[in-house]
Amino acid sequence: MNLNLRAAVFCVVAVGSLLNGGCAATSAADNQGQLLVAPLLPDYKMEIALAKLNEIISNAKLTQQQLARFHYDRGVIYDRLGLRIMARIEFHEALKLQPDLADAYNFIGIYYTQEGEFDAAYEAFDSALELAPDYDYAYLNRGLALYYGDRPQLAVDDMQSFLNKEPSDGYRVLWLYLAQYQLEPKQALLTMQHNRSKLNDDTWSTVLVDYVLGKTSEAQVFALAKQGLKGPAEYAERLCEAYFYLAKIAEEQQQNDKAANYLRLALATNIYDFVEHRYARVELALLANTMDNSKDSSL
Repeated sequence: MNLNLRAAVFCVVAVGSLLNGGCAATSAADNQGQLLVAPLLPDYKMEIALAKLNEIISNAKLTQQQLARFHYDRGVIYDRLGLRIMARIEFHEALKLQPDLADAYNFIGIYYTQEGEFDAAYEAFDSALELAPDYDYAYLNRGLALYYGDRPQLAVDDMQSFLNKEPSDGYRVLWLYLAQYQLEPKQALLTMQHNRSKLNDDTWSTVLVDYVLGKTSEAQVFALAKQGLKGPAEYAERLCEAYFYLAKIAEEQQQNDKAANYLRLALATNIYDFVEHRYARVELALLANTMDNSKDSSL
C-alpha cells in the first residue's frame, strides 16, 4: 500500500471542503434586518471519502506511519462534520502511532480550548510548535487559548506572530485586534488602522476589518457577502464569519442581546471547521454569564 491512495482519497476531501455542503444555502431577512441562512448539510463527497478511509484502515496493509496519517485524515473529516468526540479519538490514535504528528496536537489543543481546559491546550500547542516551529496556525490556536484563558498579553504576542507570517490576511488583523482590545482598546484600533493599509481592498476579510473600523455598515457587510461567490457554500461561510465578528463588536458596544443573536446565527450555519463557528458557542456562554451577572448586580 503506497501513499497514492491516500492522495486520491483526499482529492475527494479537498473538493468536499470547498463545497462543505450538499444543500444550497438560502437566506431571508428577519425583522431586525439580519440574514438567516439555512444550515448546510454535509457534502456527499465527504461521506464517500469517509467510507473509503474506513475500508483502507480496516483492510489495507499499512506501515505504522501510513496508518497514523489515515487516522488523522479520518479525524479531519469527523471534525468537518461536527463529530468532535470521534475526531478526538482519531487524533489520539494517530499520536499513539506517530508521536511527532504536529497537526494532531494542534487539533487536540483546539478541543481542549473549547472545553476550557487551557493548561492542557497550551501543552498541546507547545508540542505542535516544538515539532514544527513554523506552524503558523498553531500560533493562532495557542493565541486563542490564551485569549479565552485570560492571558491577554501572551495572546497578543501569538497573534502578532501569526500576523507577521502573512500581513495581508485580514483575519489575522482581526484576531490581533481582538486580543489587543482586552488590554488597550484605543491602541488596538490604532494598530488595526495601520495593519489595514497592508490589506487588499477587494477581499472579503477586508470588508470585516472595515466594519470594525467603522468604514462599512452592517447592511453593506451583508450585501458584500453575496458578491464574488464561487459556490453556495461560500455564502454560508461568509455569513458565519460576519455573524461572529459583528457579535464581537456588538458586545464591545454593550449590545449583548444583539451579540447573542448573531452568535446563535453563526452556530446555525453548521460550518463546523471555521474558527468563528468553533468559538461562537464559547462566546455565547461567556456572554450569558456577563448578562446574568449584570442582572444580579441590578437587583
